[in-house]
Amino acid sequence: MPQGALRSAPEQQSLQQQQPARREQQQRRRRRRRRRRRPVPAARSGHVQAGLGAAASPPPSDVFSALRLHLPVLAAEENVDFRIHVENQTRARDDVSRKQLRLYQLYSRTSGKHIQVLGRRISARGEDGDKYAQLLVETDTFGSQVRIKGKETEFYLCMNRKGKLVGKPDGTSKECVFIEKVLENNYTALMSAKYSGWYVGFTKKGRPRKGPKTRENQQDVHFMKRYPKGQAELQKPFKYTTVTKRSRRIRPTHPG
Repeated sequence: MPQGALRSAPEQQSLQQQQPARREQQQRRRRRRRRRRRPVPAARSGHVQAGLGAAASPPPSDVFSALRLHLPVLAAEENVDFRIHVENQTRARDDVSRKQLRLYQLYSRTSGKHIQVLGRRISARGEDGDKYAQLLVETDTFGSQVRIKGKETEFYLCMNRKGKLVGKPDGTSKECVFIEKVLENNYTALMSAKYSGWYVGFTKKGRPRKGPKTRENQQDVHFMKRYPKGQAELQKPFKYTTVTKRSRRIRPTHPG
């Protein structure tokens, strides 16, 4: 005989009412067990740690991807050196911009005379206003690269591979390009664009020095720009007009 037949009707009714509650309890227990067995997600653990007072951390995959994206940018910012960019642009040729041509003399601090371009021969024995001392200086780049040509002979001032100063009729070679450097004492030094560290220099007798024997701090390589004799007067000063404050007009009074 089945057990349900021995129970009375009220007992069976109470058992039927308790069954859904028991099922819910069993399901809750199963869910708890499953949660314990499952690993806690990284994002959720981060939120839990943040709630406990620790800093929330993104999942490991997100951290590595963020590092991959930001590390090259940070490395590029740290390695940026604008001096290298300026130096490279200064050494590069500029065939697009308009050339600026200036006429002046270069006074040698050592010889007390001016640089002369005597054809293929170069010296620093020119007097003020000498026709061979008048130089046409052409800017070659946006920086300080220049080409120096004698106005009378039309020969360019160049430095060959031995460091000797010579005059050449064709100034397209890089040996005829120099970098202007304005020094702290307001003198100008001319360094070869092709042979770095070699400067234009002269002895006390006006003879050219070889490039390898020159240094930036030597007086032999110090020059001063001067206008040719009579050229300074041609530079017209800036003209300006004065503006007077307008006074108040006084109307004449007519006797009534």
